[in-house]
Amino acid sequence: MQPDKLDDPLLRRVATLDLWFGCVDPQPLPGGITNKNYVVTDRGRKYVVRTGGDILVHGVVRTSELAAARAAHEAGIAPAVIHAEPGFQVIEFIDGRTFTPEDVRKPENLARLVDLVRRCHHDVARHLRGPAPMFWPFHVVRDYAHTLRDGGSRHIPKLSDLLARAVNLETGVGAIDVVFGHNDLLAANILDDGKNLWLLDWEYAGFNSPLFDLGGLASNSEMPPAMAEALIASYFGRPVDEGLRRRAAAMTAASLLRETMWAMVSEIHSTVDFDYAAYTTENLDRFEHAYARYEEISA
Repeated sequence: MQPDKLDDPLLRRVATLDLWFGCVDPQPLPGGITNKNYVVTDRGRKYVVRTGGDILVHGVVRTSELAAARAAHEAGIAPAVIHAEPGFQVIEFIDGRTFTPEDVRKPENLARLVDLVRRCHHDVARHLRGPAPMFWPFHVVRDYAHTLRDGGSRHIPKLSDLLARAVNLETGVGAIDVVFGHNDLLAANILDDGKNLWLLDWEYAGFNSPLFDLGGLASNSEMPPAMAEALIASYFGRPVDEGLRRRAAAMTAASLLRETMWAMVSEIHSTVDFDYAAYTTENLDRFEHAYARYEEISA
């Protein structure tokens, strides 16, 4: 390891994990907004080292993440977990290109994305071991509100209104089908190796409605309404009727409300060098537009 990195205890710990055969020089992997991650080359092979313990304010439990990541690999949609110990997860490095929102919006990628989401929802649970987590976005939003109040967040004055609208959205979603969801479908969590798409970062994985992943995929990448509807129609294999359109709009808005409040909580709890305040503003604006669309559809 380079001498200028010796003063960083996390880097030193990554460099001395027991699985390495020789001296390694971890390189920071940019882009993460929750954890610090590194690329390590050992004996000509590359690995990604994800670092970090449980993040209870976000409901992140690393044992659940690990179980989901292993099950997703067995399902053929995630890289293999090579090594895991408290605070560290070493996964296979996939040589590919990280998706951007522009990639998600390309019509030629729609069928590939639908296939990836379907495989997540239908195949991962068949390989899952241990306790089965539930990710219900409306519980997450309510719990975030408690965390924000406890932490003296600058956003406390907004909470009563946001929670009231969450109640409307939960009613709008209604009864759900239950699948095993990824629940964090940012474009940056999708990797294209030129042949296959891979899903990364299983921190929030758990049973949920399929509409949450579909709504999150569309909203996080700012799909235009017509394409978002095409995504839903392709996933379900039928035209989108009025009821499905209303439920999907409700869950899409809920996915943005959850992302907004995730950013609010991160403002006061995260130590990662990232502008969470700007991320809050960006997602709150998207939520307002999505909520207005839900009201329009429901009128």
